[in-house]
Amino acid sequence: MSTLAIDFGTSNSAAAILEDGKVRRLAIETDAETVPTAVFFPLDKGPMRIGVQAAVSLISGEEGRYMRALKSVLGTGLFHEQRLIGGKRRTLADIVTAFLITVKERAEAASGRRFTRALSGRPVHFHTSDPVRDAKAEADLLGCYKAAGFEEVSFLFEPEAAALATHGLGQPGELGLIVDIGGGTSDFSVFRTEAGKVRILASHGIRLGGTDFDHAVSMAHAMPYLGYGGQLKRQMGEGLLPVPNHIYVDLSTWAKIPFLYTPETRAIVADMVKVAVKPRHLRRLAKVLSDELGHELAFAVERGKINANAGREGARIQMDKVEPDLQVAISRASLDRALARYREPLREAALETCQMAGVTPEAIGTVILVGGSSLMGMVEAVARGLCPNAKLQNSEPFTAVVDGLALATDPNLSR
Repeated sequence: MSTLAIDFGTSNSAAAILEDGKVRRLAIETDAETVPTAVFFPLDKGPMRIGVQAAVSLISGEEGRYMRALKSVLGTGLFHEQRLIGGKRRTLADIVTAFLITVKERAEAASGRRFTRALSGRPVHFHTSDPVRDAKAEADLLGCYKAAGFEEVSFLFEPEAAALATHGLGQPGELGLIVDIGGGTSDFSVFRTEAGKVRILASHGIRLGGTDFDHAVSMAHAMPYLGYGGQLKRQMGEGLLPVPNHIYVDLSTWAKIPFLYTPETRAIVADMVKVAVKPRHLRRLAKVLSDELGHELAFAVERGKINANAGREGARIQMDKVEPDLQVAISRASLDRALARYREPLREAALETCQMAGVTPEAIGTVILVGGSSLMGMVEAVARGLCPNAKLQNSEPFTAVVDGLALATDPNLSR
């Protein structure tokens, strides 16, 4: 019986099998090897859509509920709370299960096989320094796999899977460091290649990833144009009050955006508009909530981040859906300032992984960058600064983990 390798990611997911000793990635998205980990529930109670189709439904203006970054709420109380979504009361656990059912069905259709066993990737830590919540997160994900029809489910740390797929980028016998920056976590493994096989020396990780980068970029660039950092006039007495931050924090957090579209939140913002020092900014926020533009704004921030990271001149965050001609400049320098606070946590986590392995960063011969967010210039700078003697190698950022998981389904072949 074949085992399906699944990389269920915060931003993207993928599936693969081992066929005749080689990795075969399965097309669970049309003409693509990965599928965005996103869902859309039409307002007319039609069937759930996933991946690119979900994003197209959102961007085309179809009425419904779009959700992304579901993995980030594993292990939290929010994961099992019932809410009215798509005309039906559902939990996020129900939605993740439905997503995995679709992945399973598409993988079976693409391969012509039936899968009852799965090997799933998981971060080293779903939650930093919280073993109870960490165990709960794995139990939540296991429950979803079982509910999706998998009878046997095993887990492998994502950076260790990446090491299996990419160790050939280094020299035999040398020390390597996997730097896997995903949508929700940053994970690290120190390994050595011996006789063509990988020996993992240590793995470590923290809850910090691309969605956090998007949050920081949004708070620094987009949210001030919606009133973040502004002031309110006191309704009684003199003086000014700061605009509360919590709505902006949630609006710039992928997983929390859908839960802002409530009458209560809209009423709070309507009251703030009346007493705002800059009411135009708060009116923009009111429009985002009334027209449910939060995800469109998040996509615009993400595109701006990518363009600025690539050094493209004239990079902008397009906010014209909020207000005609509203664009916010973003540059490599402003991006670096917004992300500066994350440099030290990344460096410390990578250093701790080396210490756990009993090696110095100077002894690392190759650093292999994995995950979509590893493409950020900040990540490369941190890696170069910590491991001055290492070569930096870019892997297949979106498929290295699933490739390694597929290899790991045959332990004699992979390790």
